Amino acid sequence: MAEVLLFHHVLGQTEGFHAFADELRAAGHVVHTPDLFDGATFPTIETGAEFAGRTGFDVLGRRGVRAAEGLPDGVVHAGISFGVMTAQRLAQTRPGARGAVLLESCLPASELGAWPGGVPVQVHGMSEDPFFAGEGDIDAARSLVAEAEDGELFVYPGDQHLFTDRSLPSYDAAAAALVTERVLAFLARLA
Repeated sequence: MAEVLLFHHVLGQTEGFHAFADELRAAGHVVHTPDLFDGATFPTIETGAEFAGRTGFDVLGRRGVRAAEGLPDGVVHAGISFGVMTAQRLAQTRPGARGAVLLESCLPASELGAWPGGVPVQVHGMSEDPFFAGEGDIDAARSLVAEAEDGELFVYPGDQHLFTDRSLPSYDAAAAALVTERVLAFLARLA
């Protein structure tokens, strides 16, 4: 059993976000899902990003860091798209991180310092996703997994963003099932 701190995407805690967390729980893992948006959800990436901008990315980042306070060492930090910012920050800067799962986004590791030794990472994204591929996250992911002692990058065919969220039109059932399978294998290895 792994303990996971999972951060939501820019649409907030959608039904699909909760469904993914529940799949991890059904496999026996403990999954914490802090709500950085205080219950707000959004119908589009643009409206969610506008809310995040108004609230302040630094404010939301601090909320995420506070969510990790009180958790034991050995937590796997995970995030979906917008949530990757906080998950990756914690994986790189919080002592005792057990691993990281970065879905549909990745920051250059150099923005937060070097990737820590002994912290495995998995990154997942679509090859033609306008955010993951189009904004350079895929290149950051390639660099990150090359730097990490234990890093994996999985790229799926397609052009959807938030393809792992079953409550959204962008959902890709086949790709999402493969993501879940690979994430569960990764967590089982870390447990």
